[in-house]
Amino acid sequence: MELEGRIEVDDLHARLGGREVLHGVSLRVEPGEALAILGPSGCGKTVFLKHVVGLLVPHRGEVRLDGVAVHRMDPATLRSVRSQMGVVFQGGALFDSLTVGENVAFPLRRHRRLAEERVQEIVAEMLNLVDMAGTQDLLPGELSGGMRKRVGIARALVLGPKVVLYDEPTAGLDPVTARAVDRLMAFLRERTRTTTVLVTHDLLTAFAVADRIAVMEAGRIVAAGSREEIRSSRHPLVRAFLESSAVSETQGGGRS
Repeated sequence: MELEGRIEVDDLHARLGGREVLHGVSLRVEPGEALAILGPSGCGKTVFLKHVVGLLVPHRGEVRLDGVAVHRMDPATLRSVRSQMGVVFQGGALFDSLTVGENVAFPLRRHRRLAEERVQEIVAEMLNLVDMAGTQDLLPGELSGGMRKRVGIARALVLGPKVVLYDEPTAGLDPVTARAVDRLMAFLRERTRTTTVLVTHDLLTAFAVADRIAVMEAGRIVAAGSREEIRSSRHPLVRAFLESSAVSETQGGGRS
């Protein structure tokens, strides 16, 4: 199945440990569009993302990729679809025993039949793209948090995915490093025009990267729209995010 990159979520309900975590979430993401799911910790953002990847099966409702329900895909189709999706995990999820270069090359070696020379060329290109040139031989333990995020992004993009998913990409980073990662994600999104979904508790990240923002509270979408529409929302949670992030009415790109 060749992905175009359209994501449709209809009345998604999720239960974990007997507790309902998502309550009727419905969203659309068009090919090439970037959507941020913004919300506090524990509101269901990561559970939502796991349904998009097909790691969890809905209790009710469905997630469709290009019109096909993810939880109804046969194993071969799901493997094909996942090979066209890049996922940036919250902690980077790098293999500690592999070098930076080996981490970035891992998807290539798993999903492509390429000469080793070509693998090394692609790895070098991707690391240069995320400002990590020359780090191939380092181990993840030798990297800062921001550097690990960049390597994780390079690995997620190495197969040229049609869909990229970010799980709390700036969590645990200091403000300066977080804003640098924001700029990198925005740059890569403009360069690749891939469908992008990021879940975050950081309003500045959402404003920097996304075309639209959906605000989640306790497993429900309580507000959604463009940056301008989110700025003008009167919902208490949205106002709390705006006030805590000091986002001005005249700001255009996610940094104060």
